[in-house]
Amino acid sequence: MAKLQLSGLGKRFGEVAAVSGVDLSLAAGEFVSLLGPSGCGKTTTLRMIAGFILPSEGSIAMDGAALSTAAGAVPPEKRRMSMIFQSYAIWPNMTVAENVAFGLKLRKLSRGEIAAKVERILGIVQLDRLKDRYPAELSGGQQQRVALARAMVIEPEVLLLDEPLSNLDANLREEMRFEIRRLHDAFRITTVYVTHDQAEAMVTSDRIVVMNQGRIEQVADPFALYNRPRTRFVAGFIGRTNFLEGTLAGGEIGFAGFALRADRFPEFAKLGRRVLFSVRPQSIGLRRALGNGGGWWVEGRVVKRAYLGEYWDYLVAPGAGGPPLRVAAPPGDIFEIEDKVWLEIDPQRVAHINEAS
Repeated sequence: MAKLQLSGLGKRFGEVAAVSGVDLSLAAGEFVSLLGPSGCGKTTTLRMIAGFILPSEGSIAMDGAALSTAAGAVPPEKRRMSMIFQSYAIWPNMTVAENVAFGLKLRKLSRGEIAAKVERILGIVQLDRLKDRYPAELSGGQQQRVALARAMVIEPEVLLLDEPLSNLDANLREEMRFEIRRLHDAFRITTVYVTHDQAEAMVTSDRIVVMNQGRIEQVADPFALYNRPRTRFVAGFIGRTNFLEGTLAGGEIGFAGFALRADRFPEFAKLGRRVLFSVRPQSIGLRRALGNGGGWWVEGRVVKRAYLGEYWDYLVAPGAGGPPLRVAAPPGDIFEIEDKVWLEIDPQRVAHINEAS
């Protein structure tokens, strides 16, 4: 039985369908991120799970028991869930320890139990030495840890996080991604995490739900989502990519400015007449001369470049014309603008987008 089950979930605000037809099942202890651009419906979905919004259609169940339908819902305080907001919402007039203990006091635990649980969780989130400080005396990352500790110490059945790192600077966000994952591995609380940041979702999640215009585009683990996107939207939203649109005829796929042998693509039998491929920049090699490998080779010309430290970002125009392709090359692969080059594309690392077939 699923820990959390969303079935045909939808929410309308007047004539606008903010969420439509969402079906999603979470296993106990799973970490799932809702990922998508602003206005895609991810936060509305999270707020329906929390019980703050009543769905217009469909249902939400936990452990097989209904939590929400269009007819009514279990109140948020009775759902055995904890939620962390963008603003952290920690009490400025309470110390770290008092903030963490707040939910336990509401549950009327004994002083001894509260003290033991607070001490344990503060040790896990590495705040035990700061337990007597007030929020104003903490960094943004430390305040985030307080919010996490307060949410986890009550041992919720489900943990909900609504873009919790959006107020942190870039370095702290990167640190806290790994911290959130570490805490999840320690407690194994079923978690739903809302973000528009793909890196956050990739680092923290067991599975990622990509949403667009209120609907689910694809659900997969980070590796599969990145390397085998099913739609143009997913391929373009998860990382950078090149889209190659062409037509299959006579054993070749014709693109703008070049053609490739169709039989070198491992899923050749699945190709229709119209073809759309997603090719990641790091899946393309830049060579000075034509090689004899079994992949695809395309002659080109460097038209733009930028050095980004960890790699070169090149734009290479196919020799016979057509839109330039973006290539990510190692720092040592130095090419000048207007250099003649060969693009080496590994068909095994090319994703076929089925919507074009």
